[in-house]
Amino acid sequence: MGTVGDNWDDECYVIGEKREIGFIDFEDYKSVCSDNSSGEGPVMISYPFPFVNGKPKSVFVGETAVDSITIKNTTREPVDLWTKIYASTPEDTFTLSLMKPPSAESEANSSRGFLESFMLEDRMLQPGRSLAIWLSCKPKVIGLHTTVVQFDMEGDRVERVVFLLAEDKISQSLASTKPYSRGARKKQSTVDAFVMGSRPARLGQVSYQNRLPRYDIPKNIRKLIESKQIPDSIVEGLAPKNYASFFKTLLIMEEIQLEEDMRAHDMENVTMSRKGQYLSLVVPGLAERRPSLVHGDYIFAKLVNEDAREGISTYQGFVHRVEADEVYLKFHSDFHLRHRDGNIYNVQFTYNRINMRRLYQAIDAAQRLDMELLFPSESSEMRLIESTPLVPISYNLNEEQMCSIEKILGLNGAPPYLIHGPPGTGKTMTLVEAILQLYTTREDARLLVCAPSNSAADHILEKLLSENAVEVKENEIFRLNATSRPFEDVKPDHIRFCFFDEQVFKCPPLAALIRYRIIISTYMSASLLYAEGVDIGHFSHIFLDEAGQASEPESMIPISFLCKKETVVVLAGDPMQLGPVIYSKEAESHGLGKSFLERLFECESYYNGNENYVIRLVRNYRSHPQILCLPSKLFYEEELIACKDDTSSLMTLVDFLPNKEFPVLFFGIQGCDEREGSNPSWFNRIEVSKVVEVINRLTASGNLSEEDIGVITPYRQQVLKLKKAFESLNMPDIKVGSVEQFQGQERQVIIVSTVRSTVKHNDFDRKHCLGFLSNPRRFNVAVTRAISLLIIIGNPHIVSKDLYWHKLLWYCSDNNSYEGCALPEREDYVDEDPVHTDSLSYEEEEIPQPFQQGEWSQEPFQAEFPQPVKDEDEWSDGWR
Repeated sequence: MGTVGDNWDDECYVIGEKREIGFIDFEDYKSVCSDNSSGEGPVMISYPFPFVNGKPKSVFVGETAVDSITIKNTTREPVDLWTKIYASTPEDTFTLSLMKPPSAESEANSSRGFLESFMLEDRMLQPGRSLAIWLSCKPKVIGLHTTVVQFDMEGDRVERVVFLLAEDKISQSLASTKPYSRGARKKQSTVDAFVMGSRPARLGQVSYQNRLPRYDIPKNIRKLIESKQIPDSIVEGLAPKNYASFFKTLLIMEEIQLEEDMRAHDMENVTMSRKGQYLSLVVPGLAERRPSLVHGDYIFAKLVNEDAREGISTYQGFVHRVEADEVYLKFHSDFHLRHRDGNIYNVQFTYNRINMRRLYQAIDAAQRLDMELLFPSESSEMRLIESTPLVPISYNLNEEQMCSIEKILGLNGAPPYLIHGPPGTGKTMTLVEAILQLYTTREDARLLVCAPSNSAADHILEKLLSENAVEVKENEIFRLNATSRPFEDVKPDHIRFCFFDEQVFKCPPLAALIRYRIIISTYMSASLLYAEGVDIGHFSHIFLDEAGQASEPESMIPISFLCKKETVVVLAGDPMQLGPVIYSKEAESHGLGKSFLERLFECESYYNGNENYVIRLVRNYRSHPQILCLPSKLFYEEELIACKDDTSSLMTLVDFLPNKEFPVLFFGIQGCDEREGSNPSWFNRIEVSKVVEVINRLTASGNLSEEDIGVITPYRQQVLKLKKAFESLNMPDIKVGSVEQFQGQERQVIIVSTVRSTVKHNDFDRKHCLGFLSNPRRFNVAVTRAISLLIIIGNPHIVSKDLYWHKLLWYCSDNNSYEGCALPEREDYVDEDPVHTDSLSYEEEEIPQPFQQGEWSQEPFQAEFPQPVKDEDEWSDGWR
């Protein structure tokens, strides 16, 4: 016997036996647990704690939830009844009683004589009579609480599965106020006639040397793709003879998908308000880029129920300003004159084609490139680079970095040179060293340096400027920005390297451009150099950082517009990390999701590791060796060498680690994945609460700041819920984002919230490669961002269905670094030998290996492309 609690009388006690139950998915019981009516049969037994809106009832941690179970004998004979709790998860959290449990405010006398237990012994239930028993739960931790109650009646057995969701104030504050319902599909319509709006004024006269063609989508190709047919140019596969038609068709697939995605954001029955010379429209989701609108984009607006017989009723409005969830629009003057703040409008968003047109143009231009650059395998000659020893500017370079820089300095043109840099191996540092070597030793060198994002390009600029041994002259380095980039997005220290007018970024005239020795840009903005008339071959070297994140057409923007055979092209990246973000699953599966970097690895000289074509950096300076151990085994043939100093200081300061010597903690929690409103993205409030708890414990000692912590999660809604929780707790400096937003970044501590808690939705994600599951590259990036400590918060029964997460789960368990809910059974397909830090045991043939031992695999992950999702509302991942 044991006492239940200090608040109750000493006569209150618990007796019974203990068993175990495995993971039970509450989604499988939604239909029977949605009401508490009695079940069918001669003895009718009600369902306690019925679901609310399809979800388990909530109870605060530390409080007691109580509900009755009614048992009615409908037979003509007495029934001998035994009732017991078979098992509970967490253990011993549910109890049975014949009396309603006294409340916390009850007087001691009312509690006297109250007994609760795990079993109610033999009861004789007479014909036509009913018996009420009470089921109680007093949760001590947040998460899903489950029990199975068994009723034995003279040889027959009935079971009731019960679920309760234990919450705290944080999780309840994030509860959905609007049940999820699939948004009605917007009526697809094309605006053929409209009154033109007032375009934002251009600063100065823009007259480009090389104009950007319209590249309208051919009607026959559009019809073919919209009818889900695959054009012949795609069926044939990529080859030198069809390079342009192959990629342009894939881009058309992508553009049609982007059009459809944008139409999904159309708004009906909305109002606009007058703001000076503009009309303001509030766009829910704008802050999270749903839809993505920037300065210069336009929308169409029409008064609801307006009679169009007297003329055109649809007006075009241009975006002049974007602020949080609001856009400032300017229409034709007639529209502004007729506007009243109470007017009701239907609004249609449009997809800005500028960037897509640049991609078409780049692919067209690529046709003139030497085949040795695009298809090195077509060349019969093997390259031999004559390199000479260099005097390093940075004395922190290792052997592989030195070798790659020497090769780059010895290059004299095509084919491209690749720097394969797994996580934390210093590929950007290697590029910076090569750039500075060329800058200081060759006065005629002209260098174009590109990265896929503004933040990545800014990072390169910062690294170039921070090298104390070399002073880059201010008039010789230029940071090229797109006009749509917000002025305040650029650090004040970097503004002097940019060109702008009235806080709007511009491309300087050609005469100024060609005087710079180093130009830093995003891939996309590099098209401005061609537009201004920079000659092909002007740049002696073109560097593409994080090249694995860019699609091949995107990589072609700086290459095809500006490259001759003599131009040295260097690509740095990792094909085992995230690739380009492609919205059309059909286009992705047919090749648009494969970067130029990854495709080059299919050529023999690259996948064989010939140092005249590629160098592989293997020394990781970022992470604790035991954080690297598993990714090194799964993705990099165990070749990663951990070189980080001071690997134990943080762990000794974190008081809740079960193993102070092991920097990866898996905290198992069974929460509840949800959606709300018409938003298809998922969130898990219980995991949000756990993340907050962990961060509070990490920062309590004062040894870690908020800036040292990053939170990664795969779903947009979970990001928003986490940010809302941090804002309410005044924790503004904790970065929260998707895996894509963390690629290339690091934090002392990374916390990963996996979100998923139901098998049904887990299976959908696996099929379509959403979230973390069935996406090895996303897994690889997520678990390699941490410097000193990696914490996983998730449902082990769900994530273990994926082979990679299964490895991580048991890697933690075998090193005494798992806490939380009961573990699932270890699957047979995993080797049962313990997963230790010095030796990982697994059957290699069962994991899709990107590289075979001793050689590069020609087609990594080719079989893992997701099946296309036909209905956009089915998407559960808000990021892809």
